[in-house]
Amino acid sequence: MGGFGYKARRKQGAPAALPSADAKPRNPRRAAKRAQAAASKKRSASTAVDADARQPAKKAKGAAGKARAVQPESEEDEESDSDVAVSGGESDESDDEAGAAGSDDEGAASDEIPDDISLHSDDDFDAIDKFAKDEDEPITDDEDDEDAMDQDALFDDDEDSDDENVRVTKLEDMSDGDDEDEHALRAHPDDEDEALETNIVDEQFFVLPTEEDVEREIISPPELSLVNHRIQEIVKVLGNFADLRQPGRSRSEYIAQLVRDLCLYYGYNEYLLECFKELFSVTELIAFLDANETPRPVTIRANTLKTTRRDLAQALVNRGVNLEPIGKWSKVGLQVFDSPVPIGATPEYLAGHYMLQAASSFLPVMALAPVEGERCLDMASAPGGKTTYMAALMKNTGMVFANDANKDRTKSLVANIARLGVKNAVVCNYDGRKFPGVVGGFDRVLLDAPCSGTGVIAKDPSVKTNKSAEDFHMLTHLQKELILAAIDSVDANSKTGGYFVYSTCSIMVCENEEVVDYALKKRPNVKLVDTGISFGVEGFKSFRGKSFHPSVALTRRYYPHAHNMDGFFVAKFKKLSNKIPKIGGNDAEDEETMVAADGKAKKGAKGKKAAGADEPVAFDDAEDAEIVKQSLNKGKKGKGKGKSQRPAAAAGAADNKKPAAAAAAKPKTAPASKGFKGANNAKPATN
Repeated sequence: MGGFGYKARRKQGAPAALPSADAKPRNPRRAAKRAQAAASKKRSASTAVDADARQPAKKAKGAAGKARAVQPESEEDEESDSDVAVSGGESDESDDEAGAAGSDDEGAASDEIPDDISLHSDDDFDAIDKFAKDEDEPITDDEDDEDAMDQDALFDDDEDSDDENVRVTKLEDMSDGDDEDEHALRAHPDDEDEALETNIVDEQFFVLPTEEDVEREIISPPELSLVNHRIQEIVKVLGNFADLRQPGRSRSEYIAQLVRDLCLYYGYNEYLLECFKELFSVTELIAFLDANETPRPVTIRANTLKTTRRDLAQALVNRGVNLEPIGKWSKVGLQVFDSPVPIGATPEYLAGHYMLQAASSFLPVMALAPVEGERCLDMASAPGGKTTYMAALMKNTGMVFANDANKDRTKSLVANIARLGVKNAVVCNYDGRKFPGVVGGFDRVLLDAPCSGTGVIAKDPSVKTNKSAEDFHMLTHLQKELILAAIDSVDANSKTGGYFVYSTCSIMVCENEEVVDYALKKRPNVKLVDTGISFGVEGFKSFRGKSFHPSVALTRRYYPHAHNMDGFFVAKFKKLSNKIPKIGGNDAEDEETMVAADGKAKKGAKGKKAAGADEPVAFDDAEDAEIVKQSLNKGKKGKGKGKSQRPAAAAGAADNKKPAAAAAAKPKTAPASKGFKGANNAKPATN
């Protein structure tokens, strides 16, 4: 080993003795290593020191005429620093001393240094320890053993000095960085892989599940979070299908998968969700399904028969109720946000100052718009919200017939009528299809028909799974019968009315537009008019290849996600004539139906007019009184006839000598009298 290392050793002089075994080493692992192979460690350590000494020597070149670049901080490191400065070989002082040493000891330079003599002092080894310690600092405790083995490998005898210098230079380059964590360097390839994978996901198309995956999900449904994510991805693809679709996949496949996921996520049966899919676009469908998962706002209707909306609101606010007007479209509605007491148990509620009523049920009564003094019919009135609203608009004048086919539901109807102070209502229990035969000639008729309830799923979640095609078929058949009966119950000659309103709490076309179009075809003597409600969606004029009457656009639809109320449908008719014109050449349609004064339908077959067809439809009080009198007299006749027969039989048995002419005179007087006179004249004959 020559060069400046040899000169440094010559200047240093005799090496100091090695530290004793009792002294505590600064690095126990390296001390044990030196104890096992002292000679090998010395040579490798000297090589590392020479490599380490080159760095300050290079930095010292820029300092002209200075022998030392940095003053030593302690006496302990003074000798090692002087060695590093002298070993540079650039200063004049070091060159002169090196020449003198060469001239005095020419023969000694060729002598070999024994292997058992240490070439460096403890300070040199302290520099090595300090260098190794600086390299070990960023490493965590979990990796101390591994990194220590790497540091020990620097001093292995099997590697030559060049390889060791290369390795030391690499470690120095790492240590001279911007204090980066070694773990960050090790994780860098993983970060690149993750970034690459993210790019691949962003660039690839959304992959639909295979048939095997679909069958597996039927047996073991996946997590709802995964299903929701898939729904969002499919909606995104359908929004830009040309660019985002998976190659080889059609739109129908995406829609079929979307329907399956929506059924699984929201809990609908597939038939009902298919029906909704035909009504809405994809984004609107999801908005509708989300709206059905949240309850509608609590609304109440002020009973104007007992109070005003302002007074009612003030009374409830004083009780801590948080509320506000339901909207500009209603003058009696209030929306309740929260209440410290049950809103259905306040003193105001028990006193009949308001009615708990959904906002959507205001709409048919507002469309009907009854006026004072009219005779109105509510064909399906329970539990009484619409009936009492009609009575309030009429200010307890005229008459409201509140009918319901379910007798059990009439109990709540009667209770609400009494609580709200309605005095002009008559409660009855008839099948609505028979109502034209029971009583007719109404100024206005309201039919809130029984329906599937697809607009009130938030109130009744069972609708999601218990509706099928058969249910809709039976319901539409019943609705068509009811709407014809309601139209026939209206008096077209009413001076103030002649209107009929049809409504349902369903959004299905088969229960709404189709039923209205059927009524227009079967009863050409009616027409659709504007509902008078300022908001709402127009009805369908065509749906799935079916075309309806153009005036169906005057009907109004209401959706939970669009209007924040229950799904509803409202249609308003105006009856033009009490006659039903002939429709085509069908014999069944050649019959004309007229609502007679007594409320019974009179029919004439084969195009012939019925009796009294030209007479106006009205109630005749005198005729009604005569009919009631006849009914009472018939009951008296039956009782009197039974009494008169018993005395006659007794008289015949007592007097067998009575002449036959007297018995023959009895039937002569009976035909001579009419009604009840025959029975009265028979009594004297028996005496």
